[in-house]
Amino acid sequence: MYARDHALIATPIGPIRIEGDDRQLYRIAIGADGTPANGSSITVRAAVDQLAAWFAGERRSFDLPLSPLQSARGMLLREGLIAVPFGSTISYGQLARTLGSSARAIGQLCARNPFPLIVPCHRVLNEGGSLGAYSAGQGPTTKSWLLEHERRLTGEYLL
Repeated sequence: MYARDHALIATPIGPIRIEGDDRQLYRIAIGADGTPANGSSITVRAAVDQLAAWFAGERRSFDLPLSPLQSARGMLLREGLIAVPFGSTISYGQLARTLGSSARAIGQLCARNPFPLIVPCHRVLNEGGSLGAYSAGQGPTTKSWLLEHERRLTGEYLL
């Protein structure tokens, strides 16, 4: 049995709490309360470093072991969401069609995402291109900041 570890880091979108152990991450929470902490487990430290690099514009994707979802279908949908490129956006419906799913299933995947940023649900927009909901941080304000950060780094216009 591995002991759970955590880090609490300051970021431009507020404090982020990273929970995990030496094998995998269990959760990332944007807007968490608490005392800053560095974490000590291999996976939590790797997440701290990769998130810092992402915010600094030095990283565009993540290479971290995430706790698995309960179903193979859920894992397939999560991998499809992770595949949405940095600086790009996609609608719930477009992603659903690509993955052979429903827009509602994609919405639920995003709403229950325990790994915001790493599993980039902020890149999924409503069909008309409006932001839609965001379940992390300060909701659509945080989502907008994340999309603008990526747009600044890529120079691309979003959907």
